[in-house]
Amino acid sequence: MAKILVTGAAGFIGFHLCKKLLLREDTVIGLDNLNDYYDVSLKEARLAQLKAEKNFTFHHLDLENNQEISALFKNLQFEIVVNLAAQAGVRYSLINPYAYVESNLVGFINILEGCRHNGVKHLVYASSSSVYGANTKVPFSVHDNIDHPLSLYAASKKANELMAHTYSHLYHLPTTGLRFFTVYGPWGRPDMALFLFTKAILEGKPIEVFNFGRMKRDFTYIDDIIEGIVRVMDKMPEPNPHWSGEKPDPGSSLAPYKVYNIGNHQPVELLNFIEALENCLGKKAEKKFLPMQPGDVPATFADVNDLMQDTGFKPNTSIEEGIKKFVAWYRSYYKI
Repeated sequence: MAKILVTGAAGFIGFHLCKKLLLREDTVIGLDNLNDYYDVSLKEARLAQLKAEKNFTFHHLDLENNQEISALFKNLQFEIVVNLAAQAGVRYSLINPYAYVESNLVGFINILEGCRHNGVKHLVYASSSSVYGANTKVPFSVHDNIDHPLSLYAASKKANELMAHTYSHLYHLPTTGLRFFTVYGPWGRPDMALFLFTKAILEGKPIEVFNFGRMKRDFTYIDDIIEGIVRVMDKMPEPNPHWSGEKPDPGSSLAPYKVYNIGNHQPVELLNFIEALENCLGKKAEKKFLPMQPGDVPATFADVNDLMQDTGFKPNTSIEEGIKKFVAWYRSYYKI
């Protein structure tokens, strides 16, 4: 049983992670600012389930609040920190770039400083498949260079990886970054495609299909994401003795630093994803085909060899199974 801080605890992934950790009887401290980027009532409904658990406590805080974050770390002395709090969304970063600097950069340095000064044994943090940016070599590997992000969101996530490496090097803080690939499932985010499509189809409204349906995404079911996080939490990153500054490997280091992809490693064309959803809903979608949006990439595809090798796990939930579970939750939650 460990004492674990989960930031973004009222968020989609944070909520599911807290539930999993509470099931194994860890002491979980949740942190969230409950911002209004999307429906706050959905965040509160997730949080209400967590607050019913005896090993869970909640702190309503902004990551950017240096004094309060510093006091939280000092007073509670966490063993493990999982940082899932962030300003999410590629397209929103075109509209409100400052939100990404405040939450994803200022907030993350406060987490790093809290870990550094309070003996945290392992920091696990959310990165994103978006860091691969303009890369076209697939599947995307953690050993590939990622110097060409296509959105400020992606740049902020790459910055997190660089910041974490610096702290691993300077202060021997073990850090592990997780590049999530298009997460979906029950209690998901309303700004994500599956949620938007389901709502529109059930309401008889058209859905927006970008890149004229030729997008491919490595859709990854939430339970697979959570299993990956938990296995990585329990595996402390170690320095790579074979790392060379002449041929630097981006996915490891001479410091206790590691990066993993967590993806389903089976890209699905957007039109096939929509078809699977239509089958679950028993209703056809009216499609509005649109060009690629700024900041988007045409395809994502995760190489999960490192995750498999180090933890013995690889995601394997089919989109048919995952979408079916999401639709069942959606109909139950919204009473449709």
